[in-house]
Amino acid sequence: MKTFDHLSVIGLREWINLPDLGMVGLRAKIDTGASTSCLHASDIQPFQRDGEDWVRFTAHLGTLVQRRHRCEAPLVTLKNIKSSTGHVQSRYVISTHMALGDRLWPVEFTLTCRKTMRYRVLLGSKALVAGQLVVNPALTYVQDKPSLADLSGAP
Repeated sequence: MKTFDHLSVIGLREWINLPDLGMVGLRAKIDTGASTSCLHASDIQPFQRDGEDWVRFTAHLGTLVQRRHRCEAPLVTLKNIKSSTGHVQSRYVISTHMALGDRLWPVEFTLTCRKTMRYRVLLGSKALVAGQLVVNPALTYVQDKPSLADLSGAP
């Protein structure tokens, strides 16, 4: 069996921070079947800032205690996402730094309503590849919670 020393192991669920958005202590579900990561959002409004496309939205955090956080981020693109049931939805895509364990790197997230889902954040395969991560689905919360020092957003 081959092993790769440069890859870090994560579990099926992990704690993350999104420092550029000012969001800490998010539980994320790892979804290797999804290409792009997604974040639970509502009140999504595109707007222009200095001639650039941006999006403002309310991020919804937590499952037992609901928290809301108003965010703004540059818009990367609009992307059509096909669900496992074949339903196609057009979603706004943002790029923001994500902290997981002791690592920090940019990840693209689609913004969508996940109010009926248990996890408000899904991490897709592109984020895992960029972070050089492998998943052991028998484990959860392998990595330590990212520190508050990661809120600088600097790679």
